[in-house]
Amino acid sequence: MVRRLVAVAYFLEAGLLLLILPWSRFWDRNFFVLHWPFLHAWLGNNFARGAVSGLGVVSVVAGVVELVPMVFGRSRPA
Repeated sequence: MVRRLVAVAYFLEAGLLLLILPWSRFWDRNFFVLHWPFLHAWLGNNFARGAVSGLGVVSVVAGVVELVPMVFGRSRPA
């Protein structure tokens, strides 16, 4: 039970970070962009940001799928 709660917390937290961070200032001003300018063109591309946000959505959905059976008391098949 605790292991599943930790997994849910990880999926939700990582998913929300991946969903929000690509569209923040942190994404444009991080260590890698400042030290390797050729990455700025790739990381600044809206398609790359959308792909990272898409991974965030998948992670959030995975966390919700794990959380729903615990909240409603249904057991998942192993």
